[in-house]
Amino acid sequence: MTVEDPYAWLRDPLYPKVEDAEVLAHLKAENAWFEARMAPHEKLTEKLFAEMRARIKEDDSSVPQKDGDWYYWIEYEKGAQYKQWWRKPASGGRDGTEGKVLLLDEVALAEGKDYFSLGSFSISSDGTKLAFSTDTDGSERYEARIKDLTTGEMLPDTIPGTLGALVWVAGDTTIAYSLANEQWRTDNVRLHTLGTPLDTDVEIFHEDDEGFRCGASLSANEQWLIVATSDHETSEAWIAPAADPTAPQILVKARAKGVEYDIDIKGDTIFVLTNDDHVNFRVATAPMSSPADWTTLIAGSDEFYITGLDLFEKFYVIEGRRAGLDQIEIRDYADPAKITPIDFPEESYVAGMGNNPEWDMDVLRVSYNSMVTPATAFDYDVATGSLTVLKVQEIPSGYDAANYRTERVVITARDGTEVPVSLMMRADTPLDGSAPLHLFGYGAYGIAMPPYFSTARLSLVDRGFIYAIAHIRGGDDLGRQWYLDGKLEKRTNAFNDFVDVARGLIDRGYTAKGRVTASGGSAGGELMGAVLNSDPDLWGAVVAHVPFVDVLSTMLDATLPLTPGEWPEWGNPIEDAAAFTLIQSYSPYDQVRAQAYPPLLVTAGLNDPRVTYWEPAKWVAKLRELKTDDNELLLKVNMGAGHGGKSGRFDSLKETAEEFAFILWQMDMLDA
Repeated sequence: MTVEDPYAWLRDPLYPKVEDAEVLAHLKAENAWFEARMAPHEKLTEKLFAEMRARIKEDDSSVPQKDGDWYYWIEYEKGAQYKQWWRKPASGGRDGTEGKVLLLDEVALAEGKDYFSLGSFSISSDGTKLAFSTDTDGSERYEARIKDLTTGEMLPDTIPGTLGALVWVAGDTTIAYSLANEQWRTDNVRLHTLGTPLDTDVEIFHEDDEGFRCGASLSANEQWLIVATSDHETSEAWIAPAADPTAPQILVKARAKGVEYDIDIKGDTIFVLTNDDHVNFRVATAPMSSPADWTTLIAGSDEFYITGLDLFEKFYVIEGRRAGLDQIEIRDYADPAKITPIDFPEESYVAGMGNNPEWDMDVLRVSYNSMVTPATAFDYDVATGSLTVLKVQEIPSGYDAANYRTERVVITARDGTEVPVSLMMRADTPLDGSAPLHLFGYGAYGIAMPPYFSTARLSLVDRGFIYAIAHIRGGDDLGRQWYLDGKLEKRTNAFNDFVDVARGLIDRGYTAKGRVTASGGSAGGELMGAVLNSDPDLWGAVVAHVPFVDVLSTMLDATLPLTPGEWPEWGNPIEDAAAFTLIQSYSPYDQVRAQAYPPLLVTAGLNDPRVTYWEPAKWVAKLRELKTDDNELLLKVNMGAGHGGKSGRFDSLKETAEEFAFILWQMDMLDA
């Protein structure tokens, strides 16, 4: 089997450098076309941007959280694109600013740069040093630096090319880190001792399987260095004393294909979260003396999907989902039957553990929001069970939740599966089929799309849109099996679910055919490409962000950064003829054909290591060649950014305004 690709020339052979004159000219021409076509709607874009920006409290800050002798928090100055990281002595209490010290100024670090992203931010246990990493082009190859917090000086230690966490070990004298290799894979964990040359750094772990990625972390009590390695379906963990990270590592349990597990440690007991005997995971324990002998503490359940395990000195916390809704449970070490759930007030919401850095905690920070409830930070008192509101997201331009409503409906897909959908709309939006509806989806990697709050979304909803999130298979919204039912040979379930949700919402009178717009990014961009090919007449307009659309060619190229690690997700067409045939049958780029397509806006990042720029560029070029309509087809390539688009909080908001302007333009709602 062979693949012919007339647009393969768009991949610069020197990638990740992109210097080919013909390639750059093509991308610049696409950007010029985007600018030309959007220029008449610049006032609308600016209006939308102004609305979105007015909903953001520019001089905002997080609620300080205690960690050791200090309270830590972040602040935004008015007009600033990036954060500042602060702390003050814990002796002064949470309120007030006495002793306030600026730890890291992202604004200063980003000055003069088109792109900036802070990676790791790690304070030493004694509070005297800060390890952090930065990316200034979107390639996700971070440079690590160390700051002395007692003097404010930057230490000479610099580690280029890192990816992942920076972990303090050996009495805060050493950093455990991982380097990205030439294929942007972390196949190593290394130790850097402050003040020593980089070429003397010690590699303490190396992963030989090119499909696995590894990294380091600390146990919750900070006594153990945990080295974890995994692909999308199999994992393995090793441990060593954090005080002596070069000591012989202890293997918890050897990898077995399809078995995932995460660990934490309390005393001489290892706690394990694993799917070894139930798809929705169980919690087990093992003695340090025999770490592979796992005894069930919490059995797996068809009804309760366990997604997280957090250990504290006096109790532990289980996070999960029941019927697709987030759950948080406080558990007692001494009495496994004693379960205290944290109850939340709405029928549909998003909730999770916030920043809880200390081992001995009596009050937990919890985060909460819903499609109509702004982000809220709570303190939960474990002893009393009381929730105290600390901060509610402020919307300066005004917001009244009573003007909106949210629903959760179930649509039956073509194979009989019931797919949940979260909806948000104004309370006065008519449900007679006249309203436009925007449908968002992802459906991959077991990543749920929760019914979250968004201030930007209001710019569509206030113009009469119903906003819907389709909880399609491929994510783990309804449990781990929901994810498994949307991957590999079942991949097309995700695409069918999305189409069937759109049709089901039309049938129920929420909207009408041609009044549905849609968006998704990355694997959600693959979703957009697939449903464009299969049901082009269903959509009024579609936006595909950094779309993973050239699935077959990418999975056939083992030299690309992500490919070997992606085979468990998509299949390996190099070795499996059936996988080749299946992927080719749905790969959006391969399935472009001569037919009418709806209006389409596509984005890409020149430095994107996840979805390489040529995938969306090739897709758009092929669409231009074959499509039979005169509908808009626009490609915007961020020439100095990566997978997430522009990095500043207002620059990224401007891109959302462009997206919404395109949608309103195509829906003939320019005056809305």
